[in-house]
Amino acid sequence: MTSLRDRADAAAQVLVGDLDDVALDEPDVHHLFRVLRLRAGEAVVAFDGAGGWRRCTVAGGGLEADGAVIHEAAPSPALTVWLPALKGERSEWAVQKLTELGVDEIGLLRCARGTVRLDEAGAARVLARWGRVVREAACQSRRTWLPRLLGPLDPAAAHASGARLCELDGSGDARTVHALAVGPEGGWSPDERPDDDEAVGLADAVLRTETAAVAAGAALVAARRTARHDASADAP
Repeated sequence: MTSLRDRADAAAQVLVGDLDDVALDEPDVHHLFRVLRLRAGEAVVAFDGAGGWRRCTVAGGGLEADGAVIHEAAPSPALTVWLPALKGERSEWAVQKLTELGVDEIGLLRCARGTVRLDEAGAARVLARWGRVVREAACQSRRTWLPRLLGPLDPAAAHASGARLCELDGSGDARTVHALAVGPEGGWSPDERPDDDEAVGLADAVLRTETAAVAAGAALVAARRTARHDASADAP
């Protein structure tokens, strides 16, 4: 039986392409040996981003596998948070925190009142930046599954895919859904605004978009953990 503790006590975690050949990319070599200054014999976890991982030991300027490959099932149900791109690095901060929390899918929204206008090339650049953030945050938080990046979609399409939109006065319960969408700071446009009985409220205050995204992710993850613990307590 394995647990997060089996990974958390290692000096670092690194994403590799093949767990049978734990070769490191040059950026990872730089991070492990120039930034973290790891020394021979220290433990590092290698993972493939799809639930597989194994313990390794620093040896000869690289890694040497010293544990069996372990496969962990994907969390269920999958949890999704949708958010628009934001100016500066604010959306990247939100994506980092959503990854640390354990959200399984992070979607890019194209909103009418968004401050960042997204054409096809712009959306590709945003998702590429988010991908780098996801990788680094997954290593730091010792996740074995990388979050999937989705979109871009408009709010109606995200709603059609199963996401409930968040609104200041929403009466919906975040504990009953598996996907939430947060809008830009200008709010949803009239065409995007959800019905009162569908919107989910996150706080009794106006939140910045990046704060709302993290609040949405935390609510979803907390509800899943509670349901899992309840199911475990009820099991014979």
